[in-house]
Amino acid sequence: MWNKKNLRFETRQIHGGYNVDQTGSRGVAIYPTAAYHFKSCDYAANLFELSEPGNIYTRLHNPTTAAYEQRIASLYNAVGALAVSSGMAAIFITVTALAEAGDNIVAAPFLYGGTYNQFRVSLRKLGIEVRIAASEAIEDFEALIDGNTKMIYVESMGNPTCEVADLEALSKLATAYDVPFVVDNTFGAAGYLCNPFDWGANIVVDSATKWINGHGTAMGGIIVDGGNYNWGNGKFPQIDGPSEGYHGLNIYETFGNQAFIVKCRVDGLRDFGCSPSPFDSYLMMLGLETLSLRVAHEVESCRTLAEYCREHPRVARVSYVGFEDHPGYKNAQKYYRFGASAVMNIELNGTLESTVKFVESLKLMGNMTMIGDSISVVTHPASTTHKQLSDEDLAAAGVTPTLLRISLGLENVEDIIDDFEQAFESIDE
Repeated sequence: MWNKKNLRFETRQIHGGYNVDQTGSRGVAIYPTAAYHFKSCDYAANLFELSEPGNIYTRLHNPTTAAYEQRIASLYNAVGALAVSSGMAAIFITVTALAEAGDNIVAAPFLYGGTYNQFRVSLRKLGIEVRIAASEAIEDFEALIDGNTKMIYVESMGNPTCEVADLEALSKLATAYDVPFVVDNTFGAAGYLCNPFDWGANIVVDSATKWINGHGTAMGGIIVDGGNYNWGNGKFPQIDGPSEGYHGLNIYETFGNQAFIVKCRVDGLRDFGCSPSPFDSYLMMLGLETLSLRVAHEVESCRTLAEYCREHPRVARVSYVGFEDHPGYKNAQKYYRFGASAVMNIELNGTLESTVKFVESLKLMGNMTMIGDSISVVTHPASTTHKQLSDEDLAAAGVTPTLLRISLGLENVEDIIDDFEQAFESIDE
């Protein structure tokens, strides 16, 4: 018997969150409105006390964004999702929903530079301690957990090192200590390449700016709730206790397994205001319709370019998780469709100066701080995404002066190889 819940990923990326409205429109409508008319004052009161669903203000709800959130939740087989204005906003709202001054979170050592700075600088100012594990080894995470730990945080694939976390082992560790397991799954492409919920994650955050959008046209972040954590365990009174902002309402008692995502919306979006534009939500939905096609092509192209670079005398080292010599290879084979992503790293033979000349000589590849775009992108982390880090922190993150992060787009990969060839030749001029 046909069952909508059994639809495959490629179908859900088109049909999730879409319902034919009274106009018969094939596409989801864009609602460019800040506010909404209330049917009555009683109805408005019910909305504000969270006793009835509906639209209050686009900072909290928008019909276009709601359709986008439903599509994301469908792709992850999750109980709910919340769209926000950027990936960094998604991380911040998630952390502050669970931790406050005096609490700590335990995080993986290989993190995106922006995340690292938020953790070590901004959260510290709020009194939230971030403890960075010495390595990806489970025992290094466990050594940092105590009674004030509010989450274990990892990236499903580290940026820019492409290290792959052992999601199943970390989820078992989180379960043993009864703390939420949070995964930044940006590289997992909205669940197409990797779905951390399949391996025990409780919460997922994504930078929707990357593969979800896929065309470099909009900023966005997403928080996804697996609905599989017991918020009534006494560790999170802000969720299972009287709410200060809603006259003592107990969010967990009221919303059950959707309590966390509701908490993020009614407190996070309300107080921090980092909501997406409905226009950007629409662009995200358009991007999702072709996500599987784009990502499959990009992953294949990435392997081809990695094989070319491995044989080139100008390349000192290729870090591609699809090669058996990559430290994350076994985990990538387990957790990632195709055993790889569309991102690789190379270190060039030469100096900082020759590396910069190579980057600036490329004609097709964009010199940007971006991944998951339809345009192939080269990034020099030491001077961009990780510029704020100390030499010691750069070394710990595996970032060297000649390291380049490569994100493959939708071009013919042979044209990208030709571009590499002419850029290498320019170094010798």
